[in-house]
Amino acid sequence: MKIWLNGGLQDLDDARVSVLDHGLTVGDGIFETVKSAAGRPFALTRHLTRLARSARGLGLPEPDLDEVRRACAAVLDANPLPRGRLRITYTGGLSPLGSDRGNQGTTLVVALAEAGEHAASTAVITVPWTRNERGALTGLKTTSYAENVVALARAHEQGASEALFANTVGQLCEGTGTNVFVVVDGEIHTPPVASGCLAGITRELTVEWTGARETELPLDVLERADEIFLTSTLRDVQGVHRVDARQLPGAPGPVTAKAMRVFAERAADDLDP
Repeated sequence: MKIWLNGGLQDLDDARVSVLDHGLTVGDGIFETVKSAAGRPFALTRHLTRLARSARGLGLPEPDLDEVRRACAAVLDANPLPRGRLRITYTGGLSPLGSDRGNQGTTLVVALAEAGEHAASTAVITVPWTRNERGALTGLKTTSYAENVVALARAHEQGASEALFANTVGQLCEGTGTNVFVVVDGEIHTPPVASGCLAGITRELTVEWTGARETELPLDVLERADEIFLTSTLRDVQGVHRVDARQLPGAPGPVTAKAMRVFAERAADDLDP
């Protein structure tokens, strides 16, 4: 396996990042996960736009997006996979211990792993912890991911593949690595970005392609929604057949199934929508 590290391809076993890299010591970094099929990335332009937006929000130097594109192409060419998870990581680089950044430049890593297909539906849980819709990192895709690790471990303990959060005012927000949609009276709704959720790329495309409405939703909408589905880079559109103890028989339901079909068709027509 070859990865890109700070300017060129390296063998995975030989690639090294300093133990004093700010991404490791304090989580001072951002990332993107991009789906690839037969060596070609999906929606790369949108992902790179969000990478740059996250860098600005975190106060990191603007990434060289042309270099990131070259890095992605080089890694995909060096590691032929039928379906891949392309991970772009960009950090504050070598820095002193503590929150202050150093002045020795940023770190860029692009790596690739094989990605399997997801089932048509899955189980999710809700967790007691909240997203802070007014936090400094709200809406940024950063490497400060520990609370997602904790919540996802809780989900796995309960036989689920995802955990859903409310925000601090009790509104439905997002999952650890997904956006959430609900179907009520035949209409598709998803929390607005103002709820504190990440502006997911698959979420954005799903809204555009299905006409879903961005709506402030109480967390208990999960107890009465006719259908529920998740979106993410690697799940695409995935139905939900259980939320906590509530079963949703027949998932994915008809509205979700149509959204899945529309997304698959539109994505196949344009790899960089």
